[in-house]
Amino acid sequence: MHWKEAIIYQIYPRSFNDADGDGVGDLMGIIQKLDYLHDLGVDILWLSPIFQSPNADNGYDISDYQAIQPAFGKMDDFDELLEGVHRRGMKLILDLVVNHSSDEHSWFQQSRQSKENPYRDYYIWRAPKDGREPNNWLSFFSGPAWEYDDVTGEYYLHLFARKQPDLNWENPKLRQEVYRMMQFWLNRGVDGFRMDVIPFLSKDPAFPDYPTDRYGDLTLYANGPRIHEFLQEMNRDVLSRYDCVSIGEGFGVTADIANLYVGSGRNELDMIYHFDHAVPRDEINFVEPRAEFPLPELKAVFDRWDAAIDDIGWQNTYFGNHDNPRVVSRFGDTERYHCESATMLATVLLTLRGTPTIYQGDEIGMTNCLFNSIDEFDDVQVRNAYEALVASGRYPAEQFMAAANRIARDHARTPMQWFDSQNAGFTAAKVIPWLKVNPNYSTINVAAQQVAPDSVLNYHKNLIRWRKKTPAMVYGTYRDLLPDHPALYAFERHLNEARFLIIANFSAENTELAIPETLVWEIAMSNYPAPEIDNKTILRPFEARIYQY
Repeated sequence: MHWKEAIIYQIYPRSFNDADGDGVGDLMGIIQKLDYLHDLGVDILWLSPIFQSPNADNGYDISDYQAIQPAFGKMDDFDELLEGVHRRGMKLILDLVVNHSSDEHSWFQQSRQSKENPYRDYYIWRAPKDGREPNNWLSFFSGPAWEYDDVTGEYYLHLFARKQPDLNWENPKLRQEVYRMMQFWLNRGVDGFRMDVIPFLSKDPAFPDYPTDRYGDLTLYANGPRIHEFLQEMNRDVLSRYDCVSIGEGFGVTADIANLYVGSGRNELDMIYHFDHAVPRDEINFVEPRAEFPLPELKAVFDRWDAAIDDIGWQNTYFGNHDNPRVVSRFGDTERYHCESATMLATVLLTLRGTPTIYQGDEIGMTNCLFNSIDEFDDVQVRNAYEALVASGRYPAEQFMAAANRIARDHARTPMQWFDSQNAGFTAAKVIPWLKVNPNYSTINVAAQQVAPDSVLNYHKNLIRWRKKTPAMVYGTYRDLLPDHPALYAFERHLNEARFLIIANFSAENTELAIPETLVWEIAMSNYPAPEIDNKTILRPFEARIYQY
C-alpha cells in the first residue's frame, strides 16, 4: 500500500493503555490493543515519543534517542510491538524530535561545561547583549526563549521549555549524529517518522529581534535559510535509502510554500501537515481565547491548502492530535448530538484529499474533560502560562480556567476510555492515573460502542472500509461547492468516471440543500438512516452524506 492510500492512527503512549498497573500507558499496553487497531482498519501507527526523557514536555524532551522510556518498557517490548504491528499488515512510525533535546541529554551536559567543549556547538549559545538575552524571542511555553547558564556566562536558546535546549543544525557533526540515530531505528524495522516542528531546524544566524510588526509571532522561527538544504541532506543520507515515510509537522509553513517541503522532485519530505485550523495557544489565548473557526473560514483553509498542494505534493489531514483539544468539543455538540457530530466530522476527515490521521479516542468521540483547578493540569504550557498570567496577578484564575478548559492540550491526553469500569479500563482500578480520566467514560467507551451497531466506533470502521475500496477518496480531485454557506460543507471528489458529493451539516439545525434534478444520486454512506431523495433535501443536525453519481 502506498502511503497516500494509508490511514494513520496516532497513539499517545502515556494515555493509551497501561498494562503494568502503574497509572502510565506503556508499550505492552499498545501490544494488547493491536487487534483492536487492526480491526479498526488503520494502516500506520504513529507513536508520540517513547524515548528516555525526564518528561518536562511529556517525552518531547529526549535525553537518550536510542533508549526506551523506562515507564513505557524495554527495547524487547518495542521489538515485540514492532513485530506484532508488521504481522498484522500495519506499519509503525516514530516521532523524530530533533529541533531540541532534553537538557539532561549527555550532549547538553557536555555542552554546558565549557566554551571549548567539543559538544559546545551541538547547541545554540550566545553571549549576553547589554546584560540581557541575545534577542527578544519568546518561548512557546511563556517567557524568553533564552536561558542564562552561569557555568559559562552565556545563554542557550530554547524555543520551548527551559529543559528543551535547541540543537544547532549548523553543526555538521550534530546532523550526522541525528542521521545515525534515524538509521538505528530504520535498521531495527520502523517504517518512518513524523517529524516534530521540522521547519525550525534552520535559524537565522544573525538572531535578529522580531520585526516591529511581528513581535511575538512564533511562526518567525520557521523556514530558516538552510532548512531545505538540511532536509535534502537528510533525504539523501537516510530517507531515500529505506522504504519509509516522512511526515513533517509544518508549524509556520504557509500553503504557498508547502511544496518546497513536499513537492515532487524536491527530495525532502513525503507529506506535511499545517496549523491553519489548529487552536491558537499563544500565551494570551489562555485568557483571551480566539473564537472557534466559523465554517466558511474552516472551508477556506482546506481549499487554500488543496489548491496550493495540487498534484505536485501531498498533505496529511487531521482534526485531532495531542496538541489540540478534542475535535467533537470544537465543532460538534457533545450534549445533544454527540454521535451525530462525531460521525459527521469523521466523514469529512476521511473524504478530504490527503492522508488522514485519526487521533486516539476520536474514533469513539472522546470529548474535552472539565479540569477544576490548575493542579489537575499536567501540560507545561498550561502551567507556565498560569504562572505568567495568574500567579503574577495580571488576570483572575477564573478567566484562565475558562479558557484552558477550551484550548488546553491536556483535553486530548486524558486516558483512553476502554470500558465503563473504574479508570475507564485504562489502568488498574485502585491506581491513580497520571492524568485525570474524563468522567463520561461510563457512557463513552470502546466496549459499549463495539456492540452498538450505530456507534461512533462502528461508523468509523464502516467508513474506513468504504474509503479503502474507493480510489476517488485518495486520488480524486477536490472541489468545494458551497464555500460561503454558514452551515453546510459540500464538496465533490472526482476520479475518471467516479463522482462523489460529500455534504456535512455543521449545525444543530435542520438545513436545506438543493440538489440538481438532472443528476441521478445514490447514497454511498450516511451517518443517519437514509432519507428519501428529492430536489430539496433536508439535512438533519450534524448529518453527513456521501452521494455517488
